[in-house]
Amino acid sequence: MVAPLKVGIAGLGTVGAEVVRLIETQARVLAGRSGRGIRVVAVTARSKSKKRGIDLRGVEWAKDPMALATHPEVDCFVELMGGAGDPALSAVDAALGAGKSVVTANKALLAKHGLKLAKAAEKHGGALNFEAAVGAAIPVIKTLREGLAGTGINRVYGILNGTCNYILTRMEQEGLSFTECLKDAQRLGYAEADPSFDVDGHDTAQKLAILASLAFGTKVAQSAVYVEGISSIAPEDLRAAADLGYRVKLLGVAVRTAKGIEQRVHPTMVPKSSSIAQVMGVTNAVTIDGEGIPPITLVGPGAGGAATASAVVADIADVARGIRANPFGRPIGQLRDTKKAPMERHEGGYYIRLLARDFPGTAAAIATRLAEQKISIESIVQRHPNGGAAPADGKAVPVPVILITYATHEDAVRRALAAVQKDKVISGRPQVIRIEKN
Repeated sequence: MVAPLKVGIAGLGTVGAEVVRLIETQARVLAGRSGRGIRVVAVTARSKSKKRGIDLRGVEWAKDPMALATHPEVDCFVELMGGAGDPALSAVDAALGAGKSVVTANKALLAKHGLKLAKAAEKHGGALNFEAAVGAAIPVIKTLREGLAGTGINRVYGILNGTCNYILTRMEQEGLSFTECLKDAQRLGYAEADPSFDVDGHDTAQKLAILASLAFGTKVAQSAVYVEGISSIAPEDLRAAADLGYRVKLLGVAVRTAKGIEQRVHPTMVPKSSSIAQVMGVTNAVTIDGEGIPPITLVGPGAGGAATASAVVADIADVARGIRANPFGRPIGQLRDTKKAPMERHEGGYYIRLLARDFPGTAAAIATRLAEQKISIESIVQRHPNGGAAPADGKAVPVPVILITYATHEDAVRRALAAVQKDKVISGRPQVIRIEKN
């Protein structure tokens, strides 16, 4: 009989406690699928006395993460503490150095130190599994690393942050402002007290850096990702998008171009007909465009204790089966360097919203500046306030003008809008949102 896989878990928060519960309640199913039993033999956490609703009788309590990582009875070290630095980094490195396998849900750790840790796993023979780090229960890591190993990937993009998707969904459906929706998301526990990491796009950027490495064989580099958040999005942008057949999502996009791999995070208009446009609320989704196959879209809960724990336990089961895949799909020596692609070179369609001054010649001036940069307009909508009636005080009121361009380069858009602003025919700053086609 094959000996059971002995697991040590560092971190007993919502996810860690759920992992312990799943391994206990699904013991027979896991043993049947893995070919051996799986048993939690040791744990560690900041508080030993905290009530967690799980039975830890018979489980050893290690004094700290490092002691657990090097515990002679632990075969698989599960890191659920979080954070890009210590104690997670030192503990994971020590476990891999001791030849143990590691399972983690820590996207920050992988985005910053993934190459170092993958090299240690490769050198010492342990697995480094991290399905839960991106999309929680959505099996996108396994899909890219194993399921599509024989398929060339051209683009991977998706909704990778439930907080942002929830906010944009509420703004669209209820006409609320970003600030109003953010406060409600914080009240409901979908957003942190300091929400900047989510709403400014950095959480999505960490996840995208991991997906890009798996998809394109590049070294994980969060610094190579261009990042914009959603705080500039206004209800009028969402209304205009709906009228034009689009929906606004915060997307992480990694795409192969003639000039290299472009990695970017920003608010994006996607056609309402697309699969990803249908994903609302806190749900996550990832679409993979591969050579010779239709796009594949994976949709599911991207966060939460149960969803994340299910992915962690699936990774532990792979360790029990003896699966040792290269963490990023290829040997470390084959991963290529990647640099931040200048967004000025990005090519695509654009949504542009201007507050045009209602003077003779304004439209002609805007059209001239766009034409100078060889920007072609697919559609234009002019929204007169008050149905076009003259204001009671006789003063000119800025008129919202919405433009959708055909594919063009970002630097051309920036030059054209800079010239329009210099001409003083618009009020305030133009709103620009990139368009991602199917």
